[in-house]
Amino acid sequence: PKGALLVGPPGTGKTLLAKAVAGEAGVPFFSMSGSDFVEMFVGVGASRVRDLFRQAKEKAPCIIFIDEIDAVGRARSKNPAMGGNDERENTLNALLTEMDGFGTNSGVIILAATNRVDMLDKALLRAGRFDRQISVDLPDLTERKEIFNVHLRKVKIDHTVDIDFLSRQTPGFSGADIANVCNEAALIAARHNKKTVGKKDFLDAVDRIIGGLEKKTKVMTNDEKRTIALHEAGHATVSWFCEHANPLVKVSIVPRGRALGAAWYLPEERQITTKEQMLDEMCSLLGGRAAEELFTGHISTGAMNDLERATKSAYGMIAYAGMSDRLPNICYYNQQEYQFQRPYSETTAKIMDDEVLKMINDEYARAKQILKEHSEGHNQLAELLMTREVIFAEDVERIFGKRPWVSRSEEIIEDNLPKLEDMPEEVRKAQEEHEAAKHKEE
Repeated sequence: PKGALLVGPPGTGKTLLAKAVAGEAGVPFFSMSGSDFVEMFVGVGASRVRDLFRQAKEKAPCIIFIDEIDAVGRARSKNPAMGGNDERENTLNALLTEMDGFGTNSGVIILAATNRVDMLDKALLRAGRFDRQISVDLPDLTERKEIFNVHLRKVKIDHTVDIDFLSRQTPGFSGADIANVCNEAALIAARHNKKTVGKKDFLDAVDRIIGGLEKKTKVMTNDEKRTIALHEAGHATVSWFCEHANPLVKVSIVPRGRALGAAWYLPEERQITTKEQMLDEMCSLLGGRAAEELFTGHISTGAMNDLERATKSAYGMIAYAGMSDRLPNICYYNQQEYQFQRPYSETTAKIMDDEVLKMINDEYARAKQILKEHSEGHNQLAELLMTREVIFAEDVERIFGKRPWVSRSEEIIEDNLPKLEDMPEEVRKAQEEHEAAKHKEE
């Protein structure tokens, strides 16, 4: 091939892949960044491109690697800089000519990496220049497992660590994120003066990376704490009784980052998602706000993130996925980023807004209905949260019974949940006191 373009999100290992090629190719390797060509002095960028290719031809066969090529390869604008000299365009033109111009440069292969392929100039992507685009996507389940194995070589782990569970617990993580999880887990273990890194350290590391630092010093009134507990128990209850909702791992009311509480799930990795799955997920998102309204009689600002996600999901279903009753099988996805007009009329926009409102209100009513049916269990869950601050799927199961629908993820959760006897002394005591008080009341 003349050239190969590595495309993918940040942290997936595009530069590492180029390093591996450099190590294995056994030929001279020139590594540069796109910004190395861009200079404030006019003409320097283009002359650097010519120098690079001249050296490469002398050393041929060889490989040139340009990292972050979008710094020079950005699409040229329709109205060039009037009267000025656009340095970036000159650099790009020099690159285009060198890659496949009048002169021959046989034996020189060009690798490039970018995470913004939509910004690149079309002339750069034509056959004969970058012949092939290699997609370096976020790793899936088995790939995450392999990446964990690589990064755990340097870490002393004990027998409790289950790599399969960890790789399921980190959906959507890139290779760089996984390296960060391993490092963070080792730091947490070192803070507790441990000789090895255990499963709890890894779970704490994942929690910290997703949710942020625990803020145990944040002062909250009892009313606020109760509202948050009801809210998070609402998510847990509704997701427990929605068939397609992701299985619950744990619920916490310990503030992290900007969040005051969180429910952690173990998502199924799907290539396609059905309407029923999306509606069930929307229903469990709205469970928190529904629980607040039902059991405290007023609503708060605590559900802003849930509402934002539910609204975005509903607009996506109606405007892009054609899942609406009044606008079926229509997709208004507009790929041209710089086009300012919407590809539909005001009337259609009004229909979309109405459909989104109807969809969200229907799911909200459904969430309230589920909570009314299981209000007693929800109340027990909230009380348990107030006492222990963190509860696990087995506690929810003890209150509501087994879920009728068991997924592969849930089977793995059951094997990996921390048992009461493994918990810290104070948590165990609090739980036993709570059980004793409950027994006394009865």
